[in-house]
Amino acid sequence: MATGSNVAVLPIRPARPTIEIGGTRKAALEAAMLSMEIADCVDGMARCELEFGNWGGSDSAGFQHFDRKTIEFGKDIKVKLSDDTVFEGRIAAITASYPDGGPPKIGLLAEDRLQDLRMTRRTRTFAQSSLADVVRSIASDHSLTPQVNLSGGKAPLLAQLNQSDLAFLHDLARREDAQIWVEGKTLHAAATRPNTRVELRWAGSLREFHVEADLAHQRTAVVAAGWNVGDKKGASHRAGDAAVQSELGSTESGAAILANAFGSRVDTVAHELPRDGNEARFYAEAQVRCMARRFVRGRGVAETRADLRVGGTLALTGLGPLFDGDYRVTALAHRFDAEQGMRSEFSCERPGLGRP
Repeated sequence: MATGSNVAVLPIRPARPTIEIGGTRKAALEAAMLSMEIADCVDGMARCELEFGNWGGSDSAGFQHFDRKTIEFGKDIKVKLSDDTVFEGRIAAITASYPDGGPPKIGLLAEDRLQDLRMTRRTRTFAQSSLADVVRSIASDHSLTPQVNLSGGKAPLLAQLNQSDLAFLHDLARREDAQIWVEGKTLHAAATRPNTRVELRWAGSLREFHVEADLAHQRTAVVAAGWNVGDKKGASHRAGDAAVQSELGSTESGAAILANAFGSRVDTVAHELPRDGNEARFYAEAQVRCMARRFVRGRGVAETRADLRVGGTLALTGLGPLFDGDYRVTALAHRFDAEQGMRSEFSCERPGLGRP
């Protein structure tokens, strides 16, 4: 093949993922795989669904995978692209399908280690604790290793009221504009996930894309207000565009466009009950960032890459001046089937619209 300076050389990637169960690669399952879906999102947990042919074979006729020696509840499973792990979890369900006029199929569903937190519901309190303290405590409850990079202050009392450990952590993280995720047996909590940058161009490695800039949920400012019972003083802070300015680059924020198009629109956050001005500023700015990032939201289909990850950056080009630029991946699903092969479907967002 010619490799002149004007010829684009595309990377060669495997057509099928590799599968490890219980630490051992399963080539027979890889060959029998009919479909795959690996899904993850910023405020949920990663899951994997695989389906295989379950009839015939070189060693014995009939059903192939009903002995529960390989596909078995609780077994560790990894799915890889080349040497890169795109999913790691444990088998939680086994399925079977018997189509009219076709061979039988067997499937498995797996979830990452956040499954332990999802299936544990409690009522308890944490006194004089920060989100970082709660993460470490819950990690210890589930024999996970905490990896925490948070700077939020302590609250006098945090109450978990008939909530799962996972829902409780996500509620606290959402309030502080933080993220919770797991890698293997490590529970992570940080302001952002490790940032990978993937360049996609339409129509090339970016197969499809739909995007919209919507002012419906934007506000020009957010006020967080509360009351300090001990000092008998009000606590309040008003946050605006400045809270998200570092993420805008050369784009224009939804708040600025909203102010020019419709005028001032101010929202008040009352349910967080900040105790002083610093806490009010913390809550108001977190709410502004969360709201602002949802101004420009897209979904698309791309060529599958192992470095395409939730929380990472997509550098999208070929879309024109309004929508070219960097987006944060908020949800991702790697899919495989016989009709379309491997592809990745994603959702993404950013706080600004390009200038014409």
